[in-house]
Amino acid sequence: MRVQSYTEPPESLLQYRHWRLRRAGAGEQAAERTLAVLHSQWDGHLLRVALEGLQDREGAEALREFEIVIEREALPAVAAHEYYRDDLLGFEVRNTEGVVLGTLQHFLATPAITVMVVSGEREYTVPAGPPHLKRVDLERREIEVDWPADF
Repeated sequence: MRVQSYTEPPESLLQYRHWRLRRAGAGEQAAERTLAVLHSQWDGHLLRVALEGLQDREGAEALREFEIVIEREALPAVAAHEYYRDDLLGFEVRNTEGVVLGTLQHFLATPAITVMVVSGEREYTVPAGPPHLKRVDLERREIEVDWPADF
C-alpha cells in the first residue's frame, strides 16, 4: 500500500517496524490495531509498505482513514530549538509587536512550506519557520512570530 508520511524526513517513519493504526480524528478512545511492517520502501514521494495481514486492495482500502501513531517514548529526542509539532498545539501566538493573534490549532503542509493555523478574532496562516517564527517558550506556552496582525 502507499502511505503519505508527515514526518521529517518522510522516510524516517520506516525505522519503526510496528505501526499502531487509529482512525484519524477519533481520539484516544478509538479502536486501534498494531501491524508489523513486513517490507517498506521510500520512492521519493510516498512510502510503499506491506503490512502484516493485508493481502489485497480491500484490506488496504479499509485503512484509508487511519493514522499511524508512534509512541512518544519511541521518538528521538529533539535538539535545541527543535520541537514536535504536537507539543506546540494550543500555544498562544503573538507577534513581535505583542499583539495576540490567537491559539495554534494545527499545522498545514503546503507544497512550498509548512504553516501554523492560528485562530483568534480571525484565522491566520503563518509560515512555521525562519524568518517568521522567532521564539518558542515552552514554559509559558507561547510562540512569537514576525507576522502583522492585519495581514
